[in-house]
Amino acid sequence: MKQTTGKIRTLIVDDEPIARRGIRANLKSERDVEIIGECANGREAVAAIRRERPDLVFLDVQMPLLDGFGVVAAIGAEEMPAVVFVTAFDEHAIRAFEINAVDYLLKPVDPERFQKTLSRVRRAFEDSNTNELKRKISMLLEGKAEHAYLERITVKNTGSITLLKTVEITRISSEGNYVKIHAGGKTHLLRETMDAMQQKLDPQKFIRLRRSSIVRIESIRELHPLFNGEYIVTLEDGARITSSRRYRHHLDALLKN
Repeated sequence: MKQTTGKIRTLIVDDEPIARRGIRANLKSERDVEIIGECANGREAVAAIRRERPDLVFLDVQMPLLDGFGVVAAIGAEEMPAVVFVTAFDEHAIRAFEINAVDYLLKPVDPERFQKTLSRVRRAFEDSNTNELKRKISMLLEGKAEHAYLERITVKNTGSITLLKTVEITRISSEGNYVKIHAGGKTHLLRETMDAMQQKLDPQKFIRLRRSSIVRIESIRELHPLFNGEYIVTLEDGARITSSRRYRHHLDALLKN
């Protein structure tokens, strides 16, 4: 792998501004790294990678409309620069694709782990092991479907187990230490956090509207803008949810589509 300049030209891709700032802060004192830009979604990332030809991309796994895997697929293994995946997946999900990834960082990013990642990146450039990196990216693409997002959710009830297809879900709301899954006119309680639930769902199919609400994109029927940048979102089951400004960028990305 050859660098185009004396420094590692780096692109930061994450839909959360605080996550981008964190990576930028960790790179601030690295003299051999040049940050050439930031992207807030996968589509911006594809355009920036094609335009800027970075040496390295810190790439968030889960983003609305086009996730990290989608970015890699759009660019292609042969053209993709070195990638460090940044993800909020739990440790068990990380192990599923760790073998195939160039490297990964688990959110929130630990500074010591970040330095180990940079060491691995530098060794990759020093070894000029382009073919090996591309082989890993190709393996990642081939194994994506196996390790990606849930298609069914298992809900344990008294005396029975319900298997819910994610395509049947209209929305998910928080309920204390549980999440309430709304599907087919019925509700199901699952002991899980909203953050963990979000990480397990395909961001091209589900969108976080507020801390307490995740909805399936295809279940959205109407959007009514409010004066403060929020929206009242009406779903096909008649539910009305007011989005929060914290997750406004998710809706902005959807509307741009």
